[in-house]
Amino acid sequence: VRDACKSGNYNGVVLLGGGEPGFHESREIARAYDIPVTSCAHSQMHIATTLGNKFSVIDMAENHSSYYLDLVIQHRFDRHCASIRNLQLPHPRPGYDDLHLAEQKQKALRGEKSEMLEAAVTEAVAAIEEDGAEVLTLGCSALFWMRPILQKRLTELGWEVPVLEGYSCAITLAKAMVDMGLTSSGLTYPGPHPQKWRRKKLF
Repeated sequence: VRDACKSGNYNGVVLLGGGEPGFHESREIARAYDIPVTSCAHSQMHIATTLGNKFSVIDMAENHSSYYLDLVIQHRFDRHCASIRNLQLPHPRPGYDDLHLAEQKQKALRGEKSEMLEAAVTEAVAAIEEDGAEVLTLGCSALFWMRPILQKRLTELGWEVPVLEGYSCAITLAKAMVDMGLTSSGLTYPGPHPQKWRRKKLF
């Protein structure tokens, strides 16, 4: 991020990864260059709250959803998050007979039965019927490919519920910030020698 900002070639930065590692650090770095930074989880949550009262996250595995729970709280969207639904289909690890994510994706794109997609449909419907979700988001970037397919399946079942994925949300917000000439607040991410500073912060 620092190299991209220093190069002068970019007016916005979009971070990869559903879990948005390094998001706050990147915003702090880029603010000195007046460059906005967006990320997947943060962007999805913001857009989700403009579309409905409550959103649920469809995530891939317990270890990732435990981390994602912290992001929901950190970004102060716990009031708007109905639930995090977990597929328990993790990234492949040596010694474990996990479903291969690339194979699941290719199956679904070919119109064949994908266990991962079927699990996502099941959890999405449960999030709507049992948890009160009005918008659905996808937690891990390994799931983002299924957004249009999951949207189509839910529409066929009669559920008029938006489904979001992180990359398009993050890119869209980055474009909006660039168009509006905005970047992060200097009070949220102050530099080492700010012209003005606050004597105290209120809670």
